[in-house]
Amino acid sequence: MSRALADLVLLTHASFVLFVVLGGFLVWRWPRLVWLHAPAVVWGVVVEVAGWPCPLTPLENQLRLAAGEAGYTGGVVDHHLGPILYPEALTRAVQLALGAGVLAVNFFVYGHVLRARRTRAGSSED
Repeated sequence: MSRALADLVLLTHASFVLFVVLGGFLVWRWPRLVWLHAPAVVWGVVVEVAGWPCPLTPLENQLRLAAGEAGYTGGVVDHHLGPILYPEALTRAVQLALGAGVLAVNFFVYGHVLRARRTRAGSSED
């Protein structure tokens, strides 16, 4: 059971990371998602820039230890998602670059969303 919960935490972690990085495109389509996405982006960038560990990581490790495992070995989920979320070359410079990349992608998307919104507002006034 602990193994399954640890895998679920890893999948949740991966989903959150994807939402932070690419969720702006969902906001592009469904603008009301901004209320979920913007705080997620802020959290993701702060965690990367400050070098904080995500709170899901200790939870996952605790569950893996409870399942008698060590680290992120074994299983399809661990093999494919683990190296993406926990790369060996994750240095401070890489963390800062990732944080900047997340900001760049989301500034681009949000800039488009705001321009589209202004265009719609301007055309409705005519």
